[in-house]
Amino acid sequence: MEQAEAALVEHYPRLVRIAYLVLPSSLGRNRRVLTAHWIVQRSLPRGRTARLPQTGGARVPVPRGTAAPGYAYVRGRVVRQALDAGLPLRRRAWPKRVQFPPLLPQVWGLRLFPRSGGADELALGQALSALSGAARAAYVLRALETLPDAAVRQVLTGAGVADPHAALAAADGLRAPERGTAVALLDSPEFDPCSLQARPTDLMRRRRHAKAAVAAAAAALVVGTLLGLPGEGWAPAEAAAPPYTRHPATEAALDPSRLQRVGPLAWRTSSRTDFSVWPARGALSGDRALLRRALAVWARPGAAVRVSATPGTPSGPPVGAPQLLFAGAVGRARVVLFHDGLRVVRYAEPDEGTGGGPALDLARTDAADAATAGALLVGRGSDGVRYLTAPWVSGASARDLLEPEAEPRTLKRDAHGVTEAVPSPVAARECRSWQALELAGDGARRLLTDLGEIVPARLTWGPPLSADDVPGAPEEARTAWARTACLLTAMRSNGVREVNTWRYTRQWLPEGNGRAAWLCTRAETWRGTGAQVLAQFQPPASGSAAASPGVVVARSEVSPACGRRDPRLLAGVLWRSRTGTWYVLAAGSGDVASVRASGGVTGGAEGNHLVVPARQGVRVELGGRLADGTRIPALR
Repeated sequence: MEQAEAALVEHYPRLVRIAYLVLPSSLGRNRRVLTAHWIVQRSLPRGRTARLPQTGGARVPVPRGTAAPGYAYVRGRVVRQALDAGLPLRRRAWPKRVQFPPLLPQVWGLRLFPRSGGADELALGQALSALSGAARAAYVLRALETLPDAAVRQVLTGAGVADPHAALAAADGLRAPERGTAVALLDSPEFDPCSLQARPTDLMRRRRHAKAAVAAAAAALVVGTLLGLPGEGWAPAEAAAPPYTRHPATEAALDPSRLQRVGPLAWRTSSRTDFSVWPARGALSGDRALLRRALAVWARPGAAVRVSATPGTPSGPPVGAPQLLFAGAVGRARVVLFHDGLRVVRYAEPDEGTGGGPALDLARTDAADAATAGALLVGRGSDGVRYLTAPWVSGASARDLLEPEAEPRTLKRDAHGVTEAVPSPVAARECRSWQALELAGDGARRLLTDLGEIVPARLTWGPPLSADDVPGAPEEARTAWARTACLLTAMRSNGVREVNTWRYTRQWLPEGNGRAAWLCTRAETWRGTGAQVLAQFQPPASGSAAASPGVVVARSEVSPACGRRDPRLLAGVLWRSRTGTWYVLAAGSGDVASVRASGGVTGGAEGNHLVVPARQGVRVELGGRLADGTRIPALR
């Protein structure tokens, strides 16, 4: 078997040429090419332990390094199938597979044929077409393979030829050039089915056939859909699209009786603290009709369903029975929350008479932990948003980020952990207030904010390698966030998991204008890519922190800067002093040893700060170096 495989791979073009020459010309050049390839590709012995027959000492002219028995066996199979392909179909004889068009390879929309040769090749091809299949095989084996007559007879006998002597005699009578010239002609591109030209098929006929096929497929689809409609549906017809499958595993995943329900105290003993240990809550968690509708819409959302998914979140149906997190009435809608290990899914249908259709929201939540699985947005309305808090949350408050000195406002929660309505900063047209959700529990206080998705984003403060929650950070953290909060609008609906802000340096401004702060804000996503990085310049505040927001001087969505992998940062700004003088200011993190400016302004400084006089509208290129000489580019 190994010898045959090696021979086929190494001498594939030669074997295909033999099959092409033995096949009758009545098949047409396109079919002869495809049939020749198909014959060679199915000429291996069956089974891994098949043994090759002995060659009987016949001379097999194969290149060095190829086993002669393997090549002789494959060549014999090729000749036999090529002869069978030329047999006419008869009523009383059982047809052979090789007499029909090949299964593989298939070419659609093109006709393939070898390159045209000269007059000698054309004459030789016409002479070969006048011979029988056995005579063509004899001529090819003797001229192309340079086999003696005894070996030719042996190959023909193995291929099922009844009278190999007659085949040799017919080959001798072929009017063709002498043997040496015949070998060169048989090796020409005219008979090479591996070096092909391509031309289109009948374009008008193909267009008519394509239209007919589309019409037939549409009719079959309509008939199949009608036949697949169940007599007594297990899913609603209003919100869910028509069912496309009745697979038992799919139906089991959409059966409300098989939903996974976690006990109310499982989170206390579990080694994990994420959405997988949330208990099933809500006054409607036993409403099988509601759960059935929610599962059906998740699997097949119809045209009336508003579907949204965070970037990188698959929107397909559940693979298995999902976990039920919540089912209850929230505001003027009935809401169901599911979790399937990768995603959190929110289904909301409005109450009767309120108008509108159901909504389906999907958000990726893999690798969640206690810090990021503290709450889910369960309802959104004109009065604000409501959150479903984790079972380990002992208290919830609303904190206005733009008022760092104000105390948070305690939020009421019902028996199922749903908070009262909190104004959402996403719906506000002007950034005059930014209400964040502060949660207490599990020995920590964490700050979350709504960014237009069902999973709120966590807010932290500090260097990337040691960032901590804002409520436990120093007072400067709340002040910095007050000047940063309004920048969060640029991070909405991006699948943000966590937003961290930290002050990486301070810089004295020229002409006694005070001391400015340089901050970096990085938003990490659940999918791990698409993180947004903002470099801020915050000059001394002239009033309240909310009235003096920071200025974004650089941003990027592909940079690892300001993150755990690369906490370093360098950024610059064109700044005007109170006297009207323009300066180029640049600042890097603490490990930046020097900063240089080039382009419209030239200058440099040792350390991580740079101040260079400039003019309005100048364009500057910034760069820095670390203590070991490594270059660090400016954030763009």
